[in-house]
Amino acid sequence: MASTTKPLTKLQLVTELSEKLNMSKKEVSNFLETLADVACNETKKKDSFVLPGFGKLVKVKRKARKGRNPATGEEIQIKAKTVVKFRVAKACKDAIIPPKS
Repeated sequence: MASTTKPLTKLQLVTELSEKLNMSKKEVSNFLETLADVACNETKKKDSFVLPGFGKLVKVKRKARKGRNPATGEEIQIKAKTVVKFRVAKACKDAIIPPKS
């Protein structure tokens, strides 16, 4: 069953991190923005970015394929394209959903 609570906003995340790390909100906000910039730039240049214990951003090339227009059922050709995926690290996944014994 899904939780009905809303995810943290950026301000709530910054506030929580600043309290836990004993840093100013401005420092935490700057750190998060820098981390996002580095993650995007590294993924763009090197096709992936790893945040240990959390996950990995990966640039993936999708091949051209056939699909269907859901409105008409007509078969269409879908062009090849590059997408970005996030793969959750095993440690993070196991912390959120413990493996069955």
